[in-house]
Amino acid sequence: QVQLVESGGGLVQAGGSLRLTCAASGSIYRIDFMGWYRQAPGKQRELVGTISAGGSTNYADSVTGRFTVSRDEAKNTVYLQMNYLKPEDTAVYYCAAGIFNSRFSLRYDYWGPGTQVSVSS
Repeated sequence: QVQLVESGGGLVQAGGSLRLTCAASGSIYRIDFMGWYRQAPGKQRELVGTISAGGSTNYADSVTGRFTVSRDEAKNTVYLQMNYLKPEDTAVYYCAAGIFNSRFSLRYDYWGPGTQVSVSS
């Protein structure tokens, strides 16, 4: 079993910053990608940004230039630095990771329970 635990969400004013953290633990042989998705009320879950094992990043157009995904492979942890936050960034943010549980296993994708980010105008 693998657990992803997010932290760092909260309420912030427009223009402010927040940093989310997600730590993976459990039966981990190797982590492929790690990243963040979000879901606003009444909307589908959408990509925010991901980072590969090699450090390549991919962002949604709506957050490019404002959000940064980084990763500490030694700690199995991924971060999301969010700057210049806007009210439309309000959502539940979910951590995701593609993990190999053993040398011979397939990759399984895991999700955290989510953390609320609210941006006031």
